[in-house]
Amino acid sequence: MKFNFDEIIDRRNSNSLKWAVSENELPMWVADMDFRTAPCILEALQEVVKHGIFGYSEISTQWALAYQNWWQKRHNFRIEEHWLIFCTGVVSALSSLVRKFTTPNESVLVLSPVYNCFFSSIQNNGVKALYSELVYKNKEYEINWTDFENKLSDPQTSLFILCNPHNPIGKIWKKDELARMGELCAKHGVTVISDEIHCDLTEPNLSYTPFASVSEICENISISCISPTKAFNIAGLNTAAVFAKNKFLRHKAWRAFNTDEIAEPNAFATSATIAAFEKGEAWLDSLREYLSQNKKIVHEFLSENLPYIRALPCDATYLMWLDCSNLINLSGEIPIATSENLKIPHFAEFKNSTELANFIRLQTGLYLSSGEIYGSGGENFLRLNIATPRANLLDGLERLKKALK
Repeated sequence: MKFNFDEIIDRRNSNSLKWAVSENELPMWVADMDFRTAPCILEALQEVVKHGIFGYSEISTQWALAYQNWWQKRHNFRIEEHWLIFCTGVVSALSSLVRKFTTPNESVLVLSPVYNCFFSSIQNNGVKALYSELVYKNKEYEINWTDFENKLSDPQTSLFILCNPHNPIGKIWKKDELARMGELCAKHGVTVISDEIHCDLTEPNLSYTPFASVSEICENISISCISPTKAFNIAGLNTAAVFAKNKFLRHKAWRAFNTDEIAEPNAFATSATIAAFEKGEAWLDSLREYLSQNKKIVHEFLSENLPYIRALPCDATYLMWLDCSNLINLSGEIPIATSENLKIPHFAEFKNSTELANFIRLQTGLYLSSGEIYGSGGENFLRLNIATPRANLLDGLERLKKALK
């Protein structure tokens, strides 16, 4: 079946957070897509609208079965029905879980740079965000295992929030890496919350490993957050789930969500989820192919036109992580080109990625995310959302070239 991801849909004046910008601006920042969701989801929602009554909803066995079948087929992992708990979103789940599993002034460990809402979920609850900065070398990221364990061993560290796959660096964690994380967390009595919302947005030839699937240890110390919202572009419908095998962790999560009133679905939430997981596979696979081509276009464009900006490999998500360290000097001194062939502009005024992002937006209207908001290690990076029709992507790349040429 052919799906038209090249269609330009005008999202201005539609109460879109992403597109609440000036007329000449092109937003390629926040993580939602400029594609209409899968036809099967639209049909399911139209049926709900046609019924015309939007009262209180309940969670059905069909909802749980949709999650179970999808994870079994796509990710080779069996989620038992009684493990699943509905919640209105992954971010609201994170906040609620942090509140339930920590006390003020304790610490929650993250691998930075990482999704910025981790920090608000932590800090808004009066808890400290503890960074274990990833080691960046040769366009790849690795964990500093010594630092990671040292911070887990702090008696004040209660939780570790994992991003799997990892936003914004686009990395799919390997099974042995996940296993080692689990073993170290178990050793130091730290509970793991694994945010796996981007798991269905891997490259077409790649797959991710659910944290809970790795070992009995990982399964028993973790709560996993999952949702169709990123993959099917339905974040506004507020539908997600968590699952945990461990009865104690599952009960605590269930109580947390009920206490915070995030455990009840709206009239569209379950219908959209069921449609996505039961009928949306062909659409999603076509989307992944389209996104993969968009990533190739970015790599080729930068290589030909802006070789001093390096796009990292993006094995998952539709968010490309751009290394702009050749344009940024944290000391404020004039950058020195590492190669004459790069012809690096002397942008000495850019002391960090926020200044660079603001300059690009002011000069051309291209709105990118500054890497600084993703915590320690993001200061030299920009994040580019490529989940948009190809015409928009090419427009954005030309704007980037214009700003930096």
